[in-house]
Amino acid sequence: MPSPLGELLLLGDGEALTGLYMSPQERFAQQIRSEWRREPAALRTTAEQLGAYFAGELREFDLRLAPLGTPFQRTVWQALTTIPYGTTATYGELARAIGKPNASRAVGMANNRNPVSIIVPCHRVIGADGAMVGYGGGIARKERLLSLERGTGLTP
Repeated sequence: MPSPLGELLLLGDGEALTGLYMSPQERFAQQIRSEWRREPAALRTTAEQLGAYFAGELREFDLRLAPLGTPFQRTVWQALTTIPYGTTATYGELARAIGKPNASRAVGMANNRNPVSIIVPCHRVIGADGAMVGYGGGIARKERLLSLERGTGLTP
């Protein structure tokens, strides 16, 4: 789907969203399988909610998600969904939130493998010093998403 951040690839299993990737993210093309079929209607609700989010009208997504990952990754991804709209958390804070206070690097790696970006808000995670670090869609997109959530819109 087109978006203010560029083309987005939405993937689903017929019942839930399994992936959201940004072009030209490395994993974007790797996700496309020849046996899959393009069926925009199957992900219409996802596209509508993303449109409302980009318009600044939606703060919380209400979608069925089924991201594939290890139990630890899924724990981190669930913790990401608790970071409130318009705020940020550090990798260390997330590690403490999941009961693994010494696992900030592992949390960072799980954050990097998040297959449902934007909706599972990995863009809300920053470095311990407040720096914009690590985002699969690129730091510029991360900054734009945080600007949107802070009420300044999707700055160019």
